[in-house]
Amino acid sequence: MTTAPHRTDLPEPDAFTQPYWDAAAASPGQLLLRRCAACGRAHHYPREFCPHCWSEDVRWEPASGRATLYTWSVVHANDLPPFRERVPYVAAVVDLAEGPRMMTTLVDCEPTRLQVGMSLLVAFEAFAADGQPGPKVPVFRPA
Repeated sequence: MTTAPHRTDLPEPDAFTQPYWDAAAASPGQLLLRRCAACGRAHHYPREFCPHCWSEDVRWEPASGRATLYTWSVVHANDLPPFRERVPYVAAVVDLAEGPRMMTTLVDCEPTRLQVGMSLLVAFEAFAADGQPGPKVPVFRPA
């Protein structure tokens, strides 16, 4: 019996992050953040403690899905799987309406039309590699 090789390009949900991936996979998808009850600040990527005040009193909350473009780069060459099948693509950093900054991918927009500060909305895509589907991940498109 042969098994497929372990995919290192896919997120691996665990007991802590499973709510994040379940929300992304739901229809329609939902972006979740963590918010600290001690200092009130939201953060992303999900952690079990607040990166601002170190409190462990953090909870999941739905994000609005709104963001603004902070910076981006158009990737024309990437030999690492699964990215080689996706070039060209836009790697970006966005400022979520709730405050955190997030690394992501931009879709449905010509790179020549991108502008710092442009309004974006979250969407969810399941990227495939080697014919295998992956989990839905948050991407952003123009609002």
